[in-house]
Amino acid sequence: MRRIIPQNADLCQPDRHATMISIMGINSPKSGSINYRGKDITGLASYKVARLGVGFVPEDRRIFPDLTVHANLDVGRRVSKDRPTKWTLDRIYQLFPLLEKFAQRGGGTLSGGEQQMLTIARTLMGDPDFLLLDEPSEGLAPLIVKSLGDFINVIKKEGMTVLLSEQNSKFALKHADRAYIVDNGAIKYQGSISELEQNEEVKKRYLAV
Repeated sequence: MRRIIPQNADLCQPDRHATMISIMGINSPKSGSINYRGKDITGLASYKVARLGVGFVPEDRRIFPDLTVHANLDVGRRVSKDRPTKWTLDRIYQLFPLLEKFAQRGGGTLSGGEQQMLTIARTLMGDPDFLLLDEPSEGLAPLIVKSLGDFINVIKKEGMTVLLSEQNSKFALKHADRAYIVDNGAIKYQGSISELEQNEEVKKRYLAV
């Protein structure tokens, strides 16, 4: 894995999962380094990476099924004496009104799309500046996928950086600004989405679109 300097919303294809968990400190890369805001965070413990402002929405969601929606959100809450918290519970409920409606329901009773909303919302409660989204649209109904795209557009406008790992190429190309294609641990392509859309050879070889 090579140096990562996130800007806006990016698309990584493939070797997606390994990249995400390495950035987050769950696994250490076998070689290379990870730099975030000029600091080498290679091998840094996950909780320390989170304290630097990195939020991770895992592919398998990992909600607490026996806790209520409200309790799941409260678990992710970050209280900082150094800066005001951007993502309050009220703001989360404004962005995801369905979660407020289900606030007292157990997390395990939610549908897949609702659980994905909860996972994203819980991550936002940690007040990240940089958000890792690992396969967020997988297995979701088209209407939920559209809502997910709307959410990405909202946080991008607010200045949050998003690293998007996604098999749904159409979804990713629609909402990302830059693309990185990684094959066998090496970056095979990088450029703007508009450049990628015009590169038929790369799309055919790596994206099957």
